[in-house]
Amino acid sequence: MTLPFIDEHRIRIAAPAAVVWRALPAGLPNVGDTFAKLYATLVAAEPARATGTLPDEGATLPGFAVSEAVPEQRLKLSGKHRFSRYELDLILDAEPAATVLRARSSAEFPGLLGSGYRLLVIGTGGHRIIVPRMLRAIRRRAESA
Repeated sequence: MTLPFIDEHRIRIAAPAAVVWRALPAGLPNVGDTFAKLYATLVAAEPARATGTLPDEGATLPGFAVSEAVPEQRLKLSGKHRFSRYELDLILDAEPAATVLRARSSAEFPGLLGSGYRLLVIGTGGHRIIVPRMLRAIRRRAESA
């Protein structure tokens, strides 16, 4: 089932796609972060814990699983919790001397509680702050490599 599109953010990174690919884990939620673990527990996120090695297909971190990994091209993360099912698709577009990294978000928020959660996450602008911050962290890591 295709989830409804939420938004897309992009950033230009002065590094080749291979370097950006290796930097992707730097921008993802930190598995050792106490807040990330607590949040995942509170919303009953699936997957609940980290397994494997990012960005390998099948690897997980609290709230996300790598559902597709095409090295240097695409990393698709999927997850769900009490209030939502969601996907974050990271797409690398190689350019001469740079890579454009796009983050496409899709999600559904079923029921009344889901609608309230959507208002909290999307309606307040929190999502528009978090995703670009993630992209900037990836860019910093890639450009310093």
